[in-house]
Amino acid sequence: MKPVNNNGFKRIIRATGFSLQGLTSAWKNEAAFRQELILAMVLLPIALFTNVSFIESILMIMTLFIVLITELLNSAIEAVVDRIGDEIHPLSGQAKDVASAAVFLSLALCAITWGAILINAYLL
Repeated sequence: MKPVNNNGFKRIIRATGFSLQGLTSAWKNEAAFRQELILAMVLLPIALFTNVSFIESILMIMTLFIVLITELLNSAIEAVVDRIGDEIHPLSGQAKDVASAAVFLSLALCAITWGAILINAYLL
């Protein structure tokens, strides 16, 4: 049910709280999210202190966030599908598989971006 008088600054505070609850839930319940977040925390300083251009650093950081965002959306889709029921249904499997493919593509984008930038900076 929608809360009464939920606009302006109060809405922003409530939305922030819900977002933090979502991040906490993902950390507690999703091993893949934990792994990707730890990897992002390791790679973030590398992106900041590697001798590449500002734009290249931003691209490296953006791809880390894309992986995390995609994993959160994948987890949300899995939770909704699992909430609907335990029976095996082709559409449930399709939804989970497509969301998983999105995570895979985000990881590939991250690896390609990092690889291209680092190869250009240090090997060419």
